Amino acid sequence: MTTKAIATSTLWQLGSQVTMAALSILTVKFVAIGLSKELAGNYNSAYGFLQLFGILADFGLYAVAVREVSKAPLDSAQGREGKEEVLGTLVVIRCMILFLSLTLALALVWLMPMWRGTPLPLGVTIAAFVPFFTLLAGIVRTVFQVHYKMHYVFFAEVSQRILTTTLVGFFIWMGVRGSTDLRIYHIFLLIGGLGACVLFLLSMLFGSRIMRIRPHFNRELFLKLLRAAAPFGIAFFCMALYRQFDLTMIALLRPDFELQNAYYGFVVRMADMGYIIPTFLLNSTLPVLSERDAKGEDTQELLGKTFLVLLVFGSISFLFAFFWARPLIQLLTTDAYLSTPGHPGSDTALHLMSIPLLLNALVLYSFYVLLTRHKWRQLVLSLLLGAVLAVSLNVLLIPLYGFVGAVTVSIVVHCLLALLLFPQSLHVLPMYLARTDLLRWLVFTGLVAAGLWLFLPFLHSEIYTIIGLVSMTVWMGVAVLVTGLQKRLL
Repeated sequence: MTTKAIATSTLWQLGSQVTMAALSILTVKFVAIGLSKELAGNYNSAYGFLQLFGILADFGLYAVAVREVSKAPLDSAQGREGKEEVLGTLVVIRCMILFLSLTLALALVWLMPMWRGTPLPLGVTIAAFVPFFTLLAGIVRTVFQVHYKMHYVFFAEVSQRILTTTLVGFFIWMGVRGSTDLRIYHIFLLIGGLGACVLFLLSMLFGSRIMRIRPHFNRELFLKLLRAAAPFGIAFFCMALYRQFDLTMIALLRPDFELQNAYYGFVVRMADMGYIIPTFLLNSTLPVLSERDAKGEDTQELLGKTFLVLLVFGSISFLFAFFWARPLIQLLTTDAYLSTPGHPGSDTALHLMSIPLLLNALVLYSFYVLLTRHKWRQLVLSLLLGAVLAVSLNVLLIPLYGFVGAVTVSIVVHCLLALLLFPQSLHVLPMYLARTDLLRWLVFTGLVAAGLWLFLPFLHSEIYTIIGLVSMTVWMGVAVLVTGLQKRLL
């Protein structure tokens, strides 16, 4: 498979994420308008709590599934299981772990004494439909990833988001504003579950056209895949602890967690968008990288180009969060979530989050390189150290500084992991990145930073921010052409 296939696959995923991000802006806006700050905080806390168990339920299976299904023969041959048998076994593993993980999540949220009498336990129960159907759809996504048919994912994901945005928007159109009615809160959460169900059904419909998808159990293959996934399941769980568990820790450690997570929760969802695009690029690269590495072919050029793309995306996320934190929060939520003198707001959190968004490119790149070579010990030990540090520092800083303390911890942990993992990845699989490529990236970053800084004084309202986003999209395209990055990225 050529780099053109990787680029096409990534572009479909990027198109999906850009479209979903645009619709997510509306959804986040509608939730911020429709619910009171307290219920918005519960809404964010519910999804924040489930993220940890969703990562646990994923168990590293998607990345392992892409690698193992791509390596498997088309049909069973010479004692080896074919692609359908491998995928079917992965479906069984996913269902088992998903059931155990969500059962544990629901048991904990109803037993926690500090959450009794709050809307959170029932909110988490309703919101659990989202990771349930999303993770089932995720294992089916392997079919599209391996066969480079990501346009099906685009249609399924965009259809899901159109449905949820339209339904939540309907309540805003009907006049719901700052509601303290728990029924509205529950309906908003239920709409998310309905959208995830549509995603799963469409994924099954399209995936069945490419490959037969049915549960398959072979004890030997089951244990083999479980052993292959286990180290990376631990690694993903550690990643969730330092990247998403802070919302839950705020809910555990702060009596005003509803307000704290109202401010911070929307920023975490924005950051997730910045984290997920590099992940999709690496998912597209992984089958080719695994295949070439298994054959003993040179992968330095492929890795260098992949890393350059990650640097570009990381710097874009960093610059927008750093320079445009306030106008972006104003666009995504309401003025009530902006900082005031002596009182940090969501824009404060987004401004600080810019550093983890940049460093995430180094961490994710290292993660996938170590995954390719199955160097799980180094990966798990590094991420475990990051998780322990994150939890320990959050216990100290969240009671004192709330979500500002949580973002500060995220910065410290991302710095540590980048320093630990990136040198390891270069040792395991060297890359080739010319100095001219680094120069192109630096010039591109400077041009984008200059554009954001020059536009900033004009972003007085939401309409001007939208115009600014469109203008910056054009300017970034110009910057790519001026620096010649398109010659290296395509």
